[in-house]
Amino acid sequence: MTTGLDQIKLSLRRTDWVVASIIGLCCLIETALVAADLGLIGSRLWRSQAYQFGGFWPGLLRDWQANYPTQPYAMFGSYAFLHGGWVHLVINMITLYSLGHAILDRVGRLGFLAVYLAAILGGAAGYGLLNTSPQPMVGASGALFGLAGAWVAWLYIDRFAAQIGLWPVARIVALLIAMNIVMWWAMDGQLAWQTHLGGFVAGWIMALLLDPRARPEDL
Repeated sequence: MTTGLDQIKLSLRRTDWVVASIIGLCCLIETALVAADLGLIGSRLWRSQAYQFGGFWPGLLRDWQANYPTQPYAMFGSYAFLHGGWVHLVINMITLYSLGHAILDRVGRLGFLAVYLAAILGGAAGYGLLNTSPQPMVGASGALFGLAGAWVAWLYIDRFAAQIGLWPVARIVALLIAMNIVMWWAMDGQLAWQTHLGGFVAGWIMALLLDPRARPEDL
């Protein structure tokens, strides 16, 4: 009989080092910022400075003064490794762990990284193009919606090739839209839905570029 400890060990053995590295880096950064918030290390200004230098600031795409010359370019990637606290981090990392292995199983490590990076860039582009607020954006959710977009894209082509109903695909998309609406309302309009949309579209496109072949046998 498999015990709870055995299941944990199996899960840890299954964790790919690429996914583990991303989770570890995000956790390390947030741990340092939380420790600084509590006055245990560094300065209580660390979090605001991290957001200032690493967050995605739409104004930098216009006429705002950058903190360093490459910031308008670097922020397209750096924002995805910062979070707004432990709750934000934990939710995102659990999602990354769950979706990451589905992508790895389909296209391997390089394919996973291609989807993840494309979604980070797509999420930033979506926020930069569609957002009308000067507020900065941080978090890995754009990349995670990209993983979801890739998974849904493959589910669509697999089910279409097998000539079976596409209702599960429509249901997942509807659920994602409803989730964004609920979170947007609960967060009083502070949800970066533009990032989610940009990441989802980028992940969908990258998935079809990487592996456009249907695999109905995987259903």
